[in-house]
Amino acid sequence: MPLITSDSQGVFVIAVTPFNENGSLDTNSIDRMVDFYYEKGADGLTILGMMGEAPKLTQAESIEVARQTLKRSGSRPVVVGVSAPGLAAIGELTKAVMDIGAAGVMVAPPSLLRTDDQIIGYYRNVVETVGSDVPVVLQDFPLSTGVQISSKTLGAIIEAHPSIVMVKHEDWPGLQKITDLREAEAKGRRRVSILCGNAGIFLPEEMQRGADGAMTGFPYPEMMVDVCRLSRDGRYEEAQDVFDAYLPLMRYEQQPGLGLAVRKYVLAKRGAIASAAQRRPGMALSAQAVAEVEKLIERQERKLEALT
Repeated sequence: MPLITSDSQGVFVIAVTPFNENGSLDTNSIDRMVDFYYEKGADGLTILGMMGEAPKLTQAESIEVARQTLKRSGSRPVVVGVSAPGLAAIGELTKAVMDIGAAGVMVAPPSLLRTDDQIIGYYRNVVETVGSDVPVVLQDFPLSTGVQISSKTLGAIIEAHPSIVMVKHEDWPGLQKITDLREAEAKGRRRVSILCGNAGIFLPEEMQRGADGAMTGFPYPEMMVDVCRLSRDGRYEEAQDVFDAYLPLMRYEQQPGLGLAVRKYVLAKRGAIASAAQRRPGMALSAQAVAEVEKLIERQERKLEALT
């Protein structure tokens, strides 16, 4: 399986982790979910991220999910989230998943980091732990981690560690950070791939700022595929029209604590997974919320029909 590089681009869908109603892993749904994502145009996958409920899995379960996803993905790249409070756990999981064919690993900073020096030192320790031959995605998601990484600090980390080949950009507001990274590259700094998260809520603007694609789990991957494709072709108005059709559902999915429940409900409705169940603790949609989601999907379908 190919490794990710600084030139990687496209849509790497953040995959959910399927569970049965009793909270056990639904291994039968993993294959159908992987097939679903690729059928909708994904270039690769990222598993065991925050939306994949990774903290609720044991280390053995994480490796099991990775092994099955990698096997089903064939030659397509799969990035594995290995974030953990301690470096030992990061190192152990990284070795396990790289040995079975992962394309790279993703690491978010722990919430205890506060200063620039601490952040720089942390990623130095990460690279030393996993090895400089392992491609690393730096997940910059301050809304979740509480860790603010400035453009200057991010640049220092990139310059110091060539194995950090990708930034998962999820700062909000953060469009200027994409511009800062690309401007620094124009002045001679090495290139990094930039894939964007936040459910795709700013994807049209991010692509125009110089992002290489999306790395998020919105349950309509085809939206991200189309927006990225049209943007790369310079067809920004068409990309915006496609995006606008999905925007109400994306907005609804942004509700803190409820977003994963919405996402899993839609994926189950679309046949990607058998059940919308989350492993405890996790929120479920009320009957009223389900009705709201169904209405949004109905309106979305009408808007898409008008575009064709």
